[in-house]
Amino acid sequence: MVSDADNRQPATDGGGRAEETPARAGWRAVGLPIEAEVARVLDRALDGADIDIDEATLLFDARGPALSALLLTADALRRRTVGDRVTYVINRNINFTNVCIKHCGFCAFSRDHRQEEGYFLPAEEVVRRAQEAWDLGAREICVQAGLPPKLDGAYYIDLTKAIKRALPAMHVHGFSPEEVLYGAVRARCSLEEYLSALKAAGVGSLPGTSAEILDQDVRDRIAPGRITKDQWVDVITTAHRLGIRTTSTIMYGHIETSRQKAAHIALLREIQRDTGGFTEFVPLSFIASEAPMYAKGLVPGLRGGATGAEVMKMYAVSRIMLNNWIPNVQASWVKEGPKLAQMALDAGCNDFMGTLINESISTSAGAIYGQRMAPREMRALIREMGRLPAERNTLYGIVREFGPEEDEHYDPLDLAGEGDERFGSYERLSHDASFRFADTYKRGELIPLEIKG
Repeated sequence: MVSDADNRQPATDGGGRAEETPARAGWRAVGLPIEAEVARVLDRALDGADIDIDEATLLFDARGPALSALLLTADALRRRTVGDRVTYVINRNINFTNVCIKHCGFCAFSRDHRQEEGYFLPAEEVVRRAQEAWDLGAREICVQAGLPPKLDGAYYIDLTKAIKRALPAMHVHGFSPEEVLYGAVRARCSLEEYLSALKAAGVGSLPGTSAEILDQDVRDRIAPGRITKDQWVDVITTAHRLGIRTTSTIMYGHIETSRQKAAHIALLREIQRDTGGFTEFVPLSFIASEAPMYAKGLVPGLRGGATGAEVMKMYAVSRIMLNNWIPNVQASWVKEGPKLAQMALDAGCNDFMGTLINESISTSAGAIYGQRMAPREMRALIREMGRLPAERNTLYGIVREFGPEEDEHYDPLDLAGEGDERFGSYERLSHDASFRFADTYKRGELIPLEIKG
């Protein structure tokens, strides 16, 4: 974590005058007519200050020349903090079941346990998929799923142990705060005990999903019964205290306001100041087309997802608010498509996500991307923006760097063929009779989990 920006002095030219940074000089040189208050906020950000919620709200509402200046500022801060390197990770998503006791309005992935499309992957199939990913060069698997009824409290722990027995060096990035809370409740133990058991089993980090908007009123409208804001914060901060790193996320483009987005990011910044446990921030725009609350008109005032301008503003304001605390901001090619994600690299982003191999949650909601992106394709998109690609691991250690020239390197995943043919898809999985939930899921009794100290 970088030093406390609140104690920084504004950058000067040595004579006491504010330094004319490239971003500040850029928008003034081309005569961008920016409102004085927006210019003041951007200048404060360029001088190293942490902008507050009111100032961030103003930036979320920027239009026209002010939006252009916002993007220039975010890009300048990105370059200053992390340079021109853009990272990515070779990984695989394994969503082992789509059966869930929750009925979130934004989720088109989940099914009731009685539905024909409900599936459940046995542990041996999860391990097989992890082994296949390892053979293709992946060193991370992201394990998340629905919340099946009457889950044995030890399930997430036992699944992790099975993966680590087969693949000791594989990084297990799992499970969401919602799953951690569910596991602890089913195991009748505290969050700290449960997270300690997950860590001992081999979980390397947690995805910071199930955050949505960290505003309880919004959560009650789009996902009543979902993990609460305070519970999410409790899981995350407990994990950080135990030395388990996590990502952080936001879902936007539904009913949230600019101020609620700003407050969400400010809360993440506050947590990071206290714990230093976040590895990255991942903005995720709402995919509406198949989401129940959109398709059925269940939530008054619901929008059909974020516009392109909203997406760019989210990346840029995130960089400005978090730059001193969470240096890695991830562009989501799954949510936005490769073209818009590529442009996000000029709006403050420095990470291009992962190869994924399988993605079920966004694709089931109507996203047309997500199945797989080959490493060579990522590197080409990154180079086209004048940036330098680098493969990373989950915790942002650099595995290998690639120069600005066209490289001749091929990863096994580059040569693996089409994703749907080899790796399957959500559509195929949810209709595969061999993994039907009713046949593959063993409903365990509620047995307290004995956790060794």
